[in-house]
Amino acid sequence: MLFHTWTFVVFFTIVMAVYLPLRRTKWWTLWLLIASYTFYGWWNPLFLILIFYTSLLDWFAGIRMTNSTRPGRWRALSIINDLFLLGFFKYAGFFTENIRTLFTILHIPLDVPAPNIILPVGISFFTFQAMSYTIDVYLKQVKVEKSLIRFAAFVSLFPQLVAGPIERAKALLPQMRHTPLIRQGDVSDGISLFLVGLFKKAVMADFLAIYADKVYSDPASFGSLELIFATYAFAWQIYFDFSGYTDMARGVARVMGIKLMLNFNNPYTAVDLGDFWRRWHISLSSWFKDYVYIPLGGNRTVKYRMYRNVVITMVVSGFWHGAAWTYIIWGALHALGRVFTLEIEKSAFYIKLPKFFKQILVFHFVCFT
Repeated sequence: MLFHTWTFVVFFTIVMAVYLPLRRTKWWTLWLLIASYTFYGWWNPLFLILIFYTSLLDWFAGIRMTNSTRPGRWRALSIINDLFLLGFFKYAGFFTENIRTLFTILHIPLDVPAPNIILPVGISFFTFQAMSYTIDVYLKQVKVEKSLIRFAAFVSLFPQLVAGPIERAKALLPQMRHTPLIRQGDVSDGISLFLVGLFKKAVMADFLAIYADKVYSDPASFGSLELIFATYAFAWQIYFDFSGYTDMARGVARVMGIKLMLNFNNPYTAVDLGDFWRRWHISLSSWFKDYVYIPLGGNRTVKYRMYRNVVITMVVSGFWHGAAWTYIIWGALHALGRVFTLEIEKSAFYIKLPKFFKQILVFHFVCFT
């Protein structure tokens, strides 16, 4: 069920017709959970088993952490479970294919059957959202949620379920513990956000895709200039597509009195690669910063280890985006670009460069990768 379809319009109308009078009662989070599960199960009802299991285990792990003398075990259980599910559904095919290729190269007469696994929609998003909750509970950065219904609604909140932003418990759960206030400004801002997102997605992204898809489907038939313009078109296409969907998600939630975080902040105006990743898919970039980069030591260590931390974080981030070597290479290129430019950015030469020139350099590196 996509936002820019009549199916969603009918669905959202029904949801709001019940949500508005119910939001002043204790039952509104249950209705929100029912709506979110209906939205998610629209693609495949079997997916509901997975998202409920994830929610149940992580909720239980959070509860047990507050009553256990060894809370680290429950945090470990949550992380291992979430990563296993993500790895099984998203990466089993990738690993099987590479094992088969390796056996072929080594002339090992062993056939590894390819798994026939359907990738659940949004699994990369809701597993990270649920996992961050148990980590934050362990670190005592968020209050443990005692209501399973509220926690399940937090994990499956339908506006941001399939494409983000990846919300943190400390920002979203407090909003769900109180009656959502829907002011006139929330409705107008929400509608404005939705319309801007719809324009980005249905007009800008889809229009640019016509040219980019035509060239990328048969690049050998086009010259250098056409390939360059197709790359520019693709860069803006994915920005308008992704940020447009996020804007629509934030708009839908805002109309319901729920505020979701900003996920894109004019990323193509970045003046360096660090600035780019603070602007592009902010919820994911900050997730990897808080739960991968900083635990590895961040930049509070010797220089070579800081560079190692950057490389690991970016490669893992690349692999998160897709189960293919192209994504791993993409992450590695961004890592190398970031490591290489960290020192250059401190030089007097780079500091004196015009801002527009820096933006052009960053944009073209992003296009290249």
